[in-house]
Amino acid sequence: MTQWDLSILFQNDKELENYTSCCINETELFKKKYENKLESLTPAQFLNTLKEYENLNLKLNKIMTYAYLCFAKDTSKGSFYAQYEQECQKAEENLLFFELEFCMINENKAKEFITFCEDYHFYLTNLIKNKRYNLSQKEERVMLYMSNTGANAFSRLFDESMSSLKISFEDQKLSEEEILSKLYDHDRKIRKKAAKKFTKALNKNINLLTFILNMIKTELKNICILRGYEDAETPRHLKNQISKKSVDSLIKITQKNFLLVERFYKKKKQILGFDTLKDYDRYAPIGKEVNFSFEESKKIVLEAFYDFSPIFGDIAKEAFEQGWIDVYPKDRKQGGAFSHSATPDSHPFILLNYTNKRRDLFTLAHELGHTIHQKLSYNVSFLNQDTPLTTAETASVFAEMLVFDYIKNKLKKEELIALYAAKIEDIFATLYRQINFTCFERRIHSYKHELNSEEISKIWMEESQKMFKESVDLTKNYALWWSYIPHFIHTPFYCYAYAYAQLLVLAFYGLYKRKEKKNFKELYIKMLSLGGSVSPKELVSMFGLDIENENFWEIGIMEIKQIIDEFMEL
Repeated sequence: MTQWDLSILFQNDKELENYTSCCINETELFKKKYENKLESLTPAQFLNTLKEYENLNLKLNKIMTYAYLCFAKDTSKGSFYAQYEQECQKAEENLLFFELEFCMINENKAKEFITFCEDYHFYLTNLIKNKRYNLSQKEERVMLYMSNTGANAFSRLFDESMSSLKISFEDQKLSEEEILSKLYDHDRKIRKKAAKKFTKALNKNINLLTFILNMIKTELKNICILRGYEDAETPRHLKNQISKKSVDSLIKITQKNFLLVERFYKKKKQILGFDTLKDYDRYAPIGKEVNFSFEESKKIVLEAFYDFSPIFGDIAKEAFEQGWIDVYPKDRKQGGAFSHSATPDSHPFILLNYTNKRRDLFTLAHELGHTIHQKLSYNVSFLNQDTPLTTAETASVFAEMLVFDYIKNKLKKEELIALYAAKIEDIFATLYRQINFTCFERRIHSYKHELNSEEISKIWMEESQKMFKESVDLTKNYALWWSYIPHFIHTPFYCYAYAYAQLLVLAFYGLYKRKEKKNFKELYIKMLSLGGSVSPKELVSMFGLDIENENFWEIGIMEIKQIIDEFMEL
């Protein structure tokens, strides 16, 4: 199957409507029963109340999963999505008191509850830890109701605008995904033309895209003022459960090693025989490029996953056979790729825009890595299963490495050169480029006023050039390419999580390949199964690693150096 089967969530819209109505009624009863009474409960009663609260949140998540997936598949269904956002807001308002009231109860009573609710220890402890950023219940109610007309609304506008984008190219109308795939073409003229056409399409929408980014920036600034966050990235660090110090050390060590990027691209320029390597040449294939149909990719991924663990293979096999994946680009379909965790009574859902390129094989592996992580996280309760971004990206990047190692042993030298070059570029995109994105966001969000497109583009070019140094010439067309990056809109300061995960996974993968941990597979699967029930620091410490140690990041950098050295030998 190459399309989603959403019937596991709801058979039809009527069933969704009835389910939603019942859910809202249940949350009203919950509020009447428990509001202003939490402190009077015994620990056992509190645990039962917590489980009721969890189950109601799970039901709301199921409703919004269905509505969002319908929208992702067809972005003309924005009003349908908005309808259920509004319905779920009614239920969320009824549940709003719970976490706020828990944070306000007597400190000794809270400790008693946390100790008794052993399985929810980390979740409850985090609520207390971050309670200083809570507003009053009336203020939180206003925030809840305004959310869908603020950043969420501009995110939807961004998705609808980008998914409807049609770029004229050689008598065809191409989507964003299809035009960007032309940057991997052998013919330099096609790459240059594709870059120019894409820039032209962005330029037509640049006023809108600039306004959207400014509104995201402004709302985040206002939230920081209201909640007392130290700066724009603080809420992201709190959700990721890591310190700014850890992120700063990641950025520092990455920037220190930009020389690796320069070294590779200077070599690529030499191989291609160009006097100057332009931005549209970054992904030009070298060696003998190997592309993969979806069926070929499916076979490779399954074999690579089964080689690592039957658990990995079985989950991927089920995903392929049971309609978990929507594979190909379609009109009005959301661009990019994701794996949505959905709910434990269903399964994760993967969105792809597969165009039969080599990179699509690794995107498939990446998203299936997320799916495996999400499915294994169902082993912990719903409130515990959501993982912070820093660890959420580890399974996806690890899955890519499994596929890379699997196919590199089956290729001829020219094909291997192409594979290595592409893999190095993927690592650069996941590590160095994401750090550039983070530094770009830091600068954008540091401005109190709105920025025009020229100001944003100037910052974008300055931060982008740092990565390439003298090895790549960024053309004026590239200046607008900040405007299509969805993470800047959907999840500000998301991007460093990719870099974080890339180095973390390379450290993990080095342990695995060198067999330094005899029980590595068991530990790794246990780590994924714990979801968000423990901190990232604790998860990583299972392998004898310390993410707070600045030297930790050097382990991943050394793995990158080794891959580049192997490429140079080829």
